[in-house]
Amino acid sequence: MQLVVARIGRAHGIKGEVTVEVRTDEPELRLAPGAVLTTDPAATGPLTIETGRVHSGRLLLRFEGVRDRTAAEALRNTLLIAEVDPEELPEGEDEYYDHQLMDLDVVTQDGTEVGRITEISHLPSQDLFVVERPDGTEVMIPFVQEIVTEIDLEEQRAVIDPPPGLIDDRVARDEVADGHSASSRDEA
Repeated sequence: MQLVVARIGRAHGIKGEVTVEVRTDEPELRLAPGAVLTTDPAATGPLTIETGRVHSGRLLLRFEGVRDRTAAEALRNTLLIAEVDPEELPEGEDEYYDHQLMDLDVVTQDGTEVGRITEISHLPSQDLFVVERPDGTEVMIPFVQEIVTEIDLEEQRAVIDPPPGLIDDRVARDEVADGHSASSRDEA
């Protein structure tokens, strides 16, 4: 199974290094020197990692055969893809690969059906579940412990405890109309 583990950013310096946006919880395993990664677009790869280092909190990689800024810049926005055994599990107890979470049923703690996970969006601050509701609309659920209280892979479901307004915007509008939610005018 193929997993996207990083996206190449801009060139760094003049010797062929690039910044990377890490998309794996195991960069020391997936982005280590010697790793051979396929790419999207396929024409830019495969790429073999020659060196890696952290500079100012950012991972920098250099690939075999990429020796200057021009060659590094040509790789910008390329996705790096690792081949992973589908039976392999992450090391951490509360860690999951995207393919494990796709198509899970999403329910609230009282068992109310919310929908099904159709996509996982990896943002800088947090990950989001894109959940398709039974009526075909989508809702985004932050994948944080306070909201996603349980992942049950055996039952193929994710249990959530959504704050008001997250999955039903009508609730949020009703609270504001009833005066239960402070507005910026109330604070002035």
